[in-house]
Amino acid sequence: MFTLFGANRSGSAAIEIALTLCGADYQLVAASAWEEGAGQNELKHLNPLMQVPTLVVPDGAVLTESAAILIHLGLEFPSSRLMSHEALERTQQLRALAYITTNCYASIGLIDYPERWLPDADPDQLDRLVAGARRKLRSQWDVFSDVFYNPVAWHPHAPGAVEILASVVSQWSGAREHLGRSRPEFYASLGIIDRHPVIKAVLQRHGW
Repeated sequence: MFTLFGANRSGSAAIEIALTLCGADYQLVAASAWEEGAGQNELKHLNPLMQVPTLVVPDGAVLTESAAILIHLGLEFPSSRLMSHEALERTQQLRALAYITTNCYASIGLIDYPERWLPDADPDQLDRLVAGARRKLRSQWDVFSDVFYNPVAWHPHAPGAVEILASVVSQWSGAREHLGRSRPEFYASLGIIDRHPVIKAVLQRHGW
């Protein structure tokens, strides 16, 4: 059985979706750096950064980083189609997963926790940092749409790892609202992904 450490409205939602699509048995442990609880100490032991999602696989190995977890599950459960069996599409999936985690996730971290980067800053400096990170995040999602919204890389009616992660991460920091204005066709395709029965159930459970 898999053990998933996660929190409400966090990136662990993407892994819940993936595990369900894989038909994998898993238990969810509520734990995060920002909420005290029974699972917090265990999470810190498994992942010193206390990031969620953190996944313990059946043999006891620990996986962190959303993209790495999704790729692992796609390889372990090939029939899930989380990762494509076609080389060309798979290269684009790997690129897109890395793009979201290295670009969008980073900007969201600045928006949510600016004091981690400028611990001695005054409120005005922190506000300026957040405003700049929001602008950057919007441009990053625009670029994502321009690069990956195509028949090779993007399949909203049969969501895989990329579509799942994009659906979850675009829920944060006003990204959806921006995309509705700047990239309406891509925005509409995210809505298709959200309505997939498994994805819809998890998103609703997280309050989205």
